[in-house]
Amino acid sequence: KNDEVKRDMKANGYRLPTEAEWEYAARGGVNNRKYKFSGSDNIDEVAVYNNNSDDKTSVVGTKKPNDLGIYDMTGNASEWCWDYYDRKYYEDNQIDPQGPSSGSKRVIRGGSYSNGKLATEVSYRDKRDEDYDEDDLGFRLVRNNY
Repeated sequence: KNDEVKRDMKANGYRLPTEAEWEYAARGGVNNRKYKFSGSDNIDEVAVYNNNSDDKTSVVGTKKPNDLGIYDMTGNASEWCWDYYDRKYYEDNQIDPQGPSSGSKRVIRGGSYSNGKLATEVSYRDKRDEDYDEDDLGFRLVRNNY
């Protein structure tokens, strides 16, 4: 099943990350230090969120990166993930879980400039209809290695 899902995700060598890939990167990969936010337990070090955003996105890299050198995985703009939303995502204790192949809403992660602290925590998950179109939601691409 995973090969089928990955094949469907290919688009000119790039795709959206799965929810599991997004979380792995946000947590710092193998160096995961169990931070509450991506790169720190202090939200003001790593995130543009409702308390410091002036109600708009900020230039990427104005806050400190996480342990992988990735900026803005917490705050600034929420990010689309490939998976459809499954409320049981954390219940199965799988390695590299793949979300459902269909559904009515896609997963978003990371929180945005308009969100409070809770929505910017690495573990926080949300969902949106695929036609959601607001300036607080963006995406990050993953390069296919297969």
